[in-house]
Amino acid sequence: MSGGLGRVGEGAGELREGSPPRRRLASDRGSATVWSVGAIAVLCVVFGVVLALGQAVVVRHRAAGGADLAALAAADHWAAGGAGACARAERVARAQGTRLVRCAMVGEISDVTATAGRGVFVAEVRARAGPAELTPSAAAGTPGQPPPPGTSPVSPAESLPPPEVP
Repeated sequence: MSGGLGRVGEGAGELREGSPPRRRLASDRGSATVWSVGAIAVLCVVFGVVLALGQAVVVRHRAAGGADLAALAAADHWAAGGAGACARAERVARAQGTRLVRCAMVGEISDVTATAGRGVFVAEVRARAGPAELTPSAAAGTPGQPPPPGTSPVSPAESLPPPEVP
């Protein structure tokens, strides 16, 4: 069988005249696998950092919510005394999944500190609660009563200039 096709692999290693030699570089084999593994490792590290930051934010919010609610509970029960108000704050903080670190009552104002989380993810938040201070409009008196001496009977909305019309 001359002139026909030869066996498989026959002539594969032969070089033709004038053509450059075809050689595969052994150092390039598998380099895509190495790059892929490196990219996957970097993505895993980034994903882990994002998860850790998310956990830190959740713990911080849980501590803030627990501290706020505990301070409100203590301020609401100020008449029961400091021990009674702080006991109520402790129960509320525990129900929120936080731990009350400090509780102080000064008159009607409560000042509490709560903590949440474990290990490296621990957040401690301070919150205060109590009655609102009197604002100038509240000091002017209630409707139907004359304003206290030294205050203007004009409401803040009446003292503003009228809006300009184009």
